[in-house]
Amino acid sequence: MEKKIVFFAFTGHKTCFVHVLLNGLDMQRRGYLVKIVIEGAATRLIREFAEPDKPFASLFAKVREAGLIAGVCRACAKTMKSLPDVEAQGLPLLDDMSGHPAMEPYIEQGYQVITL
Repeated sequence: MEKKIVFFAFTGHKTCFVHVLLNGLDMQRRGYLVKIVIEGAATRLIREFAEPDKPFASLFAKVREAGLIAGVCRACAKTMKSLPDVEAQGLPLLDDMSGHPAMEPYIEQGYQVITL
């Protein structure tokens, strides 16, 4: 059976978000199918993590290159005023549940949902 994990990153705390990124890469390296959904206050971190001279920018770039970012919550990005940053980076916007990404499709596909 294929091992599948989807992280829903909600918190705007950098250290928590970094742990999502680190665990995502580690689990992928160990053979898991991994997705990361960026939600809530975490959407505000997108601008900073994409700036090459900022701490953790290279980690965020590795996660993006690995294809782990499933998308960003459209409603939260709009509320947190990070929608322009998400769009500028070409990250997918997810809005299938009243403007927010739903967990059910991941569960239906056999993913274990982890929220941080």
